[in-house]
Amino acid sequence: MISKEQITADYQQIQDEICAALELTDGKATFEEEVWEREGGGGGRTRIIQNGNIFEKGGVNFSAVHGQLPENMKRALQVTEDDFFATGVSIVIHPNHPMVPIIHMNIRYFEMPSSFGNEHQPVRWFGGGIDLTPHYIIDADAQYFHSSIKSVCDAYYHDFYHRFKLWADDYFYIKHRNETRGIGGIFYDRLTANEELSWDTIFDFSKALGRSFIPVYTELVERNRHSSFNEQEQLWQYLRRSRYTEFNLVYDAGTKFGLETNGRIESILMSLPPTAKWLYNYQPQPGSEEERTLSLLKKGINWA
Repeated sequence: MISKEQITADYQQIQDEICAALELTDGKATFEEEVWEREGGGGGRTRIIQNGNIFEKGGVNFSAVHGQLPENMKRALQVTEDDFFATGVSIVIHPNHPMVPIIHMNIRYFEMPSSFGNEHQPVRWFGGGIDLTPHYIIDADAQYFHSSIKSVCDAYYHDFYHRFKLWADDYFYIKHRNETRGIGGIFYDRLTANEELSWDTIFDFSKALGRSFIPVYTELVERNRHSSFNEQEQLWQYLRRSRYTEFNLVYDAGTKFGLETNGRIESILMSLPPTAKWLYNYQPQPGSEEERTLSLLKKGINWA
C-alpha cells in the first residue's frame, strides 16, 4: 500500500518542478516562498509569483495537514472518523495578457488514519483535476488543451477522460450566471482502487496529471503571449476574472474545505486575481469576440 509519506514527497517534488518551469517561462518573476504550520497539525509551502513578464499573479501551493475533522466537514464528506490527513498541490495562474488563459490544477490525497487497522475498509481516496478559463476562447487552443488531457487520461484508463470531463462540466459551473467558468477540463474525487484500478495506477495517474501542467500550459502561453491587445480586451479580461472570483468564493469545494478546517487564509485565497471588475449589466456587442466567448461557456462541448 502506498504510504502517505511517499505521496507527500512526490507531491513536493512536483511542486518544485512546476515552479522552476514557470519561472523559466516568465523570464522575470520568481516565486516567493512561505513555509507555514497549521494549528492542529501539519503545514505547507505557499509559493507566489507576481508582476512578471506574463504572470501577473499565480500560486503553486503544497500542503500536508492532519488533525481532527470538524463535525460539519464529517457530515459533508459522509465519514464518521475524527482524524484526517490530506496532502496536495494546488495551482492557479492569472496572466497579464487577455489572450493567455487562466489555468487551475489540483492533485490531492485524503485519508482517515484512525480507520486503518479496524474491521472497516480504510477511508482513503485521490482527487484532482485541471481546467482552463480563457478570457477569449480560441478554438485551436481549446482543442489542444482537451486533446492533451485526454491523452494523459487514456494512458491510465479508457473511461477516465469521458467520465471526468462530464464531472468538470458540472462542477465548474456558475449556477447563478448560467454559464461554465471556462472550457472545463477534467475533475475527479474519491477515486479509489478496485478490481480494474490499483492504488499504484491511481497514484501514477495523479502524478502524470500534475506533470502534464507544464508542457500544456507553456504551449498555450507561447502561442499567445506576443499578440497585441487593446484597452477594451483588457477590460473584458477583468470582467472574466470577476466570474472566476464568484465561482471560487461561492462554489469551490477546496476553498470551503480550507476555511472549514482552519486552513491558512492567504494560501486558500491565492486563487483570486489581483484585479477584477464588475460592471452593472454589461452586455457585449452583437457579433463580437466577447459575445462569441459567452456563447461557448456551456456544458457538453466536445473540444477533444
